[in-house]
Amino acid sequence: MFDHKKLDALLASYTPGRPLEQAFYKDAELFEADLALIWQRKWLFAGLSCEIRQTGEWFTVQIGETSVIVVRDRAGAVRAFFNTCRHRGSRICAGEKGKSGAFACPYHQWTYGLDGKLMFARNMGESFDLSAFSLKPVACEVVAGYVFICLSSTPDDFSGFRRRVEPYLAPHGIEDAKIAYESTMVEKGNWKLVLENNRECYHCSANHPELLRTISEFDGPTDPRYGGEFAAKSERDEARWRQVGLPYAPVEEEPVYRMVRAALERGVSFTMTGEAACSKVMGMLPERDVGALRLLRFPNTWNHALGDHALAFRLLPLGPRETQVTTKWIVHKDAVEGVDYDLDTLTEVWKATNAQDQRLVETNQLGINSIGYEPGVYSEQVESGVMAFVDWYIDALREGLAQMPRTVPLKVC
Repeated sequence: MFDHKKLDALLASYTPGRPLEQAFYKDAELFEADLALIWQRKWLFAGLSCEIRQTGEWFTVQIGETSVIVVRDRAGAVRAFFNTCRHRGSRICAGEKGKSGAFACPYHQWTYGLDGKLMFARNMGESFDLSAFSLKPVACEVVAGYVFICLSSTPDDFSGFRRRVEPYLAPHGIEDAKIAYESTMVEKGNWKLVLENNRECYHCSANHPELLRTISEFDGPTDPRYGGEFAAKSERDEARWRQVGLPYAPVEEEPVYRMVRAALERGVSFTMTGEAACSKVMGMLPERDVGALRLLRFPNTWNHALGDHALAFRLLPLGPRETQVTTKWIVHKDAVEGVDYDLDTLTEVWKATNAQDQRLVETNQLGINSIGYEPGVYSEQVESGVMAFVDWYIDALREGLAQMPRTVPLKVC
């Protein structure tokens, strides 16, 4: 339960350009409001379609107390359903991933097809209508191999996002690639701190030596620090991409997502030497040196697609001060470990970077927990990305709150 008036007061206390009040990062009631007003309403990155390439392959996604099954059906389409039996509500799929010809509830064996339709329910009588008890569908969209879901019965329009980002993503061939390695960590910090940390590189020079071997602390002409030799290299790379028809210009029309193809400062890949981590070029790319295509979408994903591999990051909130962060390293489907790529070389930079970010987020949370915490002020020069996220977050809460009934407290299911 959550009191609307309390949330109203906290929203009214927000000052643009300053971090959020302490309650937004540690209060259990505020976490429930986040789940109800953002995570149960907005499009969320769930995973990759190449993870469920074959008929019947599935994975689950946990958002708060709600589990969702994402599956490849018999027609080859990717579908999503609430992981809840229509009989008495038991969870159907207990694991994180698997392959099934059908979904059988372990409690009373009600059995559903890969299209969600109820196929079998024993001892229910001749008048029982199977068609009235299909699994409840979850809105699901696939964009160039990236799977997004929305728990809302009235999801926001997805077509504009698809139209803008698909031409950038498609050449990388993510839908026809494979996962070379996957890691999941639980960071002892609020989900917003994880995303805020991702949205700035103010901390990079002191904390990410491996990552800065290849990337710049800024990614393009919209950053006030852009200039010098990196700008000159970017212009040369962009001229090359323009010749082969590879999109690169920043996509920043809507606050919920951002995309840009950024030149690497050195080398062609996220490795300690800057050399390619995989010998096979991704998808239909014309060459290996295509910079780093960066896709961000609030509230839970950031991605890097390079010429030789790609990285997909997904965060999921576990509690007011716990967040699950999953990283997937993606390579060409025909790439062979030990022949075309070395796993340690492929993963070394971002394993180190993830561990460093985990330490920073957890230290940040510990400081915010203190009675001595008071919101400071952001740097407009190097923390504009954080400000953009926090503004989006506040607007999303206000929008969600405006759509809730005002006569009763907010109830999170």
